Amino acid sequence: MDPTDPTATAPLIPLHCRRAAEAGPPTRTELLTGTPVWWVRRHADVRQVLTDPRFNRVDLYAPDAPATTPYPNIMDAPDTILNLDGAEHQRLRRTVQRAFTPRAIERWRPWVASVVDEMVDALAEAERPLELVAAFTRPLPVAVISRLMGLDGLDLKRLAHWSDHALATTAYTVQEVQEAMKEFGAFGAQLVAERRRHPGEDLVSSLVQAADEDGEVTELQVIQLVIGLVLAGHETTMTTLGNGLVYLLTENRQAWHELAGDEQRAATVAEQLLRSVPLGDADIIPGLLRRAAADVEVGGVLIPAGAVVAADTFAANHDPEVYPGDWRQELLDPPGVPHLTFGAGPHHCLGAWLARLELELGLRRLAQRLPELRLAVPVAEIDWRLGLLTRSPQTLPVTW
Repeated sequence: MDPTDPTATAPLIPLHCRRAAEAGPPTRTELLTGTPVWWVRRHADVRQVLTDPRFNRVDLYAPDAPATTPYPNIMDAPDTILNLDGAEHQRLRRTVQRAFTPRAIERWRPWVASVVDEMVDALAEAERPLELVAAFTRPLPVAVISRLMGLDGLDLKRLAHWSDHALATTAYTVQEVQEAMKEFGAFGAQLVAERRRHPGEDLVSSLVQAADEDGEVTELQVIQLVIGLVLAGHETTMTTLGNGLVYLLTENRQAWHELAGDEQRAATVAEQLLRSVPLGDADIIPGLLRRAAADVEVGGVLIPAGAVVAADTFAANHDPEVYPGDWRQELLDPPGVPHLTFGAGPHHCLGAWLARLELELGLRRLAQRLPELRLAVPVAEIDWRLGLLTRSPQTLPVTW
């Protein structure tokens, strides 16, 4: 970068370099819309906000609710599983949660391992340098969720298009996001209709059957749940894999070699990366949003009914009262306290155990087969996915 060029901007830092906000009691700040928000950062406080039913999502979309985001995306649909609470939320959650229990996910281990091995074998034979996002970090979680949902042959380019628009903030215009979401919704509607006519053994078929038997889940909710699972089923894993590899292949080669040793070590590294490396920047939303349905005391501060609260899970995951050490030095040591990356309480991420399994197997098998894997470009030249709620490499050239 030319320091004399007034239009020049500094390269983005990798997300593992982002510093968490200091822990402290809830404080007032503002969202980009100008809406006042209580910013909650301590681990105990964030966990309270996420588990206390007096803080909910549904009131964020009440008639009197203030604007919380200037950017429309899939997170804003008020009648999805993400934005419903209580009995309605549990009704939707029951239709799908059995497929994502730890025991259910563990049964998938041999198959997921075979998918990883097949991809890594192909990588080892490919020409170098190789672009790792297209060859590994995106297709791995897509292959897994496609198998679970019976979506063999899913168009990766279309999925990437829908996913980026679904999580967009500044990357696209409002019209572009709306058009992409209309296409994504049409895909979901067609898939639901097809599985209702010709049910199979996949998750979509069981979801449609459960919803039809319940009788109170609307068709739109079923469609939104399907496309939400397609999106969430690969986005977190792809993002964490990409950002984790940037760190391991540049700043912690020792851990890269050691995680290849056994499954438990790889699982620990995956867990520490999930805790310590954020999924995105904090320039749009400072945390998981909730709204107080009553006056509630959090961390010694009274938060009034109707107030919007941002639970900063990244800050909570670095709370020195809970995690006193440097995560870089403890990458091979299991966190003593469960982290909050996947949330907590009723809205805890359904796919948490699936993401863990994919990260563990993906990192371990890649490190075993390609121990000398390294970036083929300087970190400052990484091309990032920008203007989204998440940030990860758009491309990641590697060699060995």
